[in-house]
Amino acid sequence: MKRVYIDMVADLFHIGHINILKQARSYGDYLIVGIHNDEDVKSYKRTPIISGSDRSEIVRNCKLVDEVIDNAPLTISAKYIKDNNIDFVFHGD
Repeated sequence: MKRVYIDMVADLFHIGHINILKQARSYGDYLIVGIHNDEDVKSYKRTPIISGSDRSEIVRNCKLVDEVIDNAPLTISAKYIKDNNIDFVFHGD
């Protein structure tokens, strides 16, 4: 099984989010989504409209997603990849 990882803010969840999740999912069998916390998002963007816990719950209930990691780091390390058994990191814009 190939485990694919993508991280996102997922504020005001919309069709663009669905499209990128579909693309990421196409690279493997199991999709892990990291959701950044409010403070990290605020450090480089605006404060999210929807709270981090609500954003995680929204994404967790998307049928494309197998697992959600709350408070995902903005920059992932080799250790993070290894600790979460990630085979492929997907990044899009």
